[in-house]
Amino acid sequence: MKHRIALLADVHGNATALQAVVEDSIRQNVTEYWFLGDLILPGPGGAELFQILEQVNTTVFVKGNWEDCFLDVLVGNVDLTDPSDLYLAKLSQSLFPKLQNDELGKLKRWPLQEIKKVHDLHIGISHNLPQQNYGGALLPTNEQQHFDQLFSEGENIDIAVYAHVHHPLMRYGSQEQLIINPGSIGQPFNKWPNLQPDLRAQYAILEIDGRGFSGVDFRKVAYDVQKEIDLAEQASWPYLALYKELLQTGKAYTHDHELLGKLNVAYQYEKDVRQFLAKQIVEN
Repeated sequence: MKHRIALLADVHGNATALQAVVEDSIRQNVTEYWFLGDLILPGPGGAELFQILEQVNTTVFVKGNWEDCFLDVLVGNVDLTDPSDLYLAKLSQSLFPKLQNDELGKLKRWPLQEIKKVHDLHIGISHNLPQQNYGGALLPTNEQQHFDQLFSEGENIDIAVYAHVHHPLMRYGSQEQLIINPGSIGQPFNKWPNLQPDLRAQYAILEIDGRGFSGVDFRKVAYDVQKEIDLAEQASWPYLALYKELLQTGKAYTHDHELLGKLNVAYQYEKDVRQFLAKQIVEN
C-alpha cells in the first residue's frame, strides 16, 4: 500500500488558505494528514481551523510556538511593556472567544514531538526541534550540526519532518537521514526578492510505499487572498493593516517594536488587554 501523507504547517490563522490546501490534497488522493504546528494567529481563523482538519481525519498534531504563546497569554505570562508581547496578547484576546473549551483543550494536549512508523520507516514529527518549538536553529541556511539535532539519541529516526521556518526544504542529516519541511500554508516567506512575491499556500505530500520512501511532492496552491482580508475586516481584527500587508507582500511585523508601539498606543490596546487578563484571572 502506498501512503500519501499531507504535511500541513504554519497556517497562522489563515482559514482561506487552509481550506484551499485541503481541497487540493483531496484531488491528489492523499491518504493521511499530519499537522506540524502554528495553526493560530496572527490571522482571524478560530474554531473553523480545527473543523477543517477534523473533516479530513488528521491523525497527527504537534504544538507550535504560536500555540504556546497564546496559552501563555491566557495565564498572564506576558510582558505588556514589550510591544511584541502586547501585539500577541491583543491578538490572543481577539481569538479567545472564537474557540471553545474543546479546542483550547486540544492546544494544551498537543505534544512537541510525535514518532510514527510507516511500513519500516520511523518518522520524527516536530514543529522545530524535537523538544523546542521556537528559535532559529533550523533556518535553511544554517550549518549541518543544527539539523542533526532533529535525530535524538536513542531514537532510530529515518525521516525528520519539521516546520517553523516557512521554507519548503529537503536535505539530509550527517548520517544521510532524510529531512523535510513542507513550507507554510498561511505565511510563506523567502528572503530572495524574486522568490518572495509568490505567496501561494505551501504544503507537501510525503510518499511511502512497501519499498520505502518513494518521493515528496512540494505543492503550491493559489487561494482567494481578498476573501481572507474580508474575513479579517468582518471580525474587526486588530492590526488589520499589518495582516493585509502580510497577505499581500509576505512582510511580517511581529518584532517591529517601533511600529507596534505606535499602534498599541493609538488603539489603546494595553488597556484592553489588561482588562481581559484581569477577567481571566477572576474566572479561573
